[in-house]
Amino acid sequence: MNDQSKTKQGLIQERTSLNEAGEYARSIINTVREPLIVLDHDLRVVTASRSFYEFFKVKPDETEGQLIYNLGNEQWDIPKLRELLETILPQKTTFDNYEVEHDFATIGKRVMLLNARQIKRALGKERIILLAIEDITERKQLENLLTDSEERYRHLFETASDGIIFLEQREGKITHANPASEKMLGYTKKELIGNKLQDIGVSLDMGDFQKTIQHLNRNGFINYTDVPVRTKSGQQMDTDIYLVDRATLVQCSIRDVSERKRKEEELRKSEEKYRTILEDIQEGYFEVDFAGNFTFFNDALCRALGYSKEELMGMNNRQYTDKENSEKLFQTFNKVYNTGEPTDGLDCQIIRKDGTKRYVEASVSLQKDSSDKPKGFRGIVRDVTERKRAEVKLQQTLDSLNNAVAATIQVMVSAVEMRDPYTAGHQLRSANLACAIAEEMGLPKEKIDGIHMAGSIHDIGKLSIPAEILSKPTKLTEIEFSLIKEHSLSGYEMLKNVESPWPLAQIVYQHHERMDGSGYPRNLKGDEIIMEARIMAVSGVVEAMASHRPYRPGLGMDAALVEIEKNRGILYDATVADACLRLFREKGYQLT
Repeated sequence: MNDQSKTKQGLIQERTSLNEAGEYARSIINTVREPLIVLDHDLRVVTASRSFYEFFKVKPDETEGQLIYNLGNEQWDIPKLRELLETILPQKTTFDNYEVEHDFATIGKRVMLLNARQIKRALGKERIILLAIEDITERKQLENLLTDSEERYRHLFETASDGIIFLEQREGKITHANPASEKMLGYTKKELIGNKLQDIGVSLDMGDFQKTIQHLNRNGFINYTDVPVRTKSGQQMDTDIYLVDRATLVQCSIRDVSERKRKEEELRKSEEKYRTILEDIQEGYFEVDFAGNFTFFNDALCRALGYSKEELMGMNNRQYTDKENSEKLFQTFNKVYNTGEPTDGLDCQIIRKDGTKRYVEASVSLQKDSSDKPKGFRGIVRDVTERKRAEVKLQQTLDSLNNAVAATIQVMVSAVEMRDPYTAGHQLRSANLACAIAEEMGLPKEKIDGIHMAGSIHDIGKLSIPAEILSKPTKLTEIEFSLIKEHSLSGYEMLKNVESPWPLAQIVYQHHERMDGSGYPRNLKGDEIIMEARIMAVSGVVEAMASHRPYRPGLGMDAALVEIEKNRGILYDATVADACLRLFREKGYQLT
């Protein structure tokens, strides 16, 4: 074989070897899971791995031979990639773990780790660049989440109000302590670390620590309550301690419950005091649900109803009241619920276990839970049976007295009318009109009763006047009229010492007084005249003018009303005059 043939054959063998090496290299490139791209010295793509095309969603015919920055409509024109390829690699030839973050139009924002190698080609040709791309987007997200979680935990650890101490699992020595534990126990972090719980005043007997760890590993949590702790300064406090399994460490949380214990004790004492008061008071106290069933009550209520506590608990109000009183209670509860306002003075009759009936007076209010939501009713019950009996007896006595007074008054009325037959019926008609005026004015019944009593005898003083003057058929002389005027004073003298719930003597004394002071016998003015007398003044004038007299015929009702209207606010009280005019002109009142 000549030299030329040998050279040709060598070239063929070399080309074959190179092709085989290229194929081998492409096989390796396509086998690598991470995207891999090969660039020439002009930064144009020589070839790329299959994973590159799949991951970045590009095709070989639009990739190979292209400037890397122009790939995917220039999506790869990344400033940090340019820095790596154009500045760093020419100086270092290799570079590892170069982090690049970029937002690709096709695959979104990704974080990539770039590893670059600059390799010289065989036979002295130009260099090529191998660029391996590792997508670490998910890993970075996890790292960020972990960092955030660690930061949150560290913040909680540093700012927690509970003391948090970490113990190593072999002997239970302290490895970490937060600021709250330092403040709570009075030790610095340096003084705490390396000690055990019992060394820092925690009176917690965990026995064999390894057995405690085994128990903790099984359950993940151990709680110790009311653990006494002595601080560095010697102060004693009560705590709740929680052990939590943290794999390599044990988390020990210490909560100071001294204030809670103090408040619980205060609450216990308050509740005891409240219960003692409830049991000692004579009034019955009860709480019922919305159905009217007892949920709580004191001993006084048991005594009032005659049932034991066991019998009374859960009993409904319908079981100790009749239908009428049960309905009364229902209406009261309904009103309190709808208005939210308590009610007082509810009169009710209850039926005791032995069948006897008692009168009670109750106060009912709405009961609410801790969130201010209504949950039932509460009430105070007072037994007023004896008071009711006394009231009935008193009323009977008063009725007897009133009947006696009425009989006495009637005797007086008869005596006056016997002396002055011409004015027979004047007192009664005046009294009836006065009562009607008082009702029209809205006066209370007690005042109206007094007006009727006084009106019936307002001329009783005429008993002291000679009969011939009272029944004189002609006009009275000045002296005779002055005698007539004395009847108001005489009537007052007769009645001033009479025991009465009404000012009878003053009504009789003032019934001829006038608002402007022109009346008699004392020329009283305005508010000096009591209201009952102002009413009697108007009714007396109307009756007198409308009725017949020995010395003149009756002037008629129209004339009487004109007199009242003309002197309204002058001689007669304006309110009384208006009420009188309404009675006759609008309501058809007639003298009876």
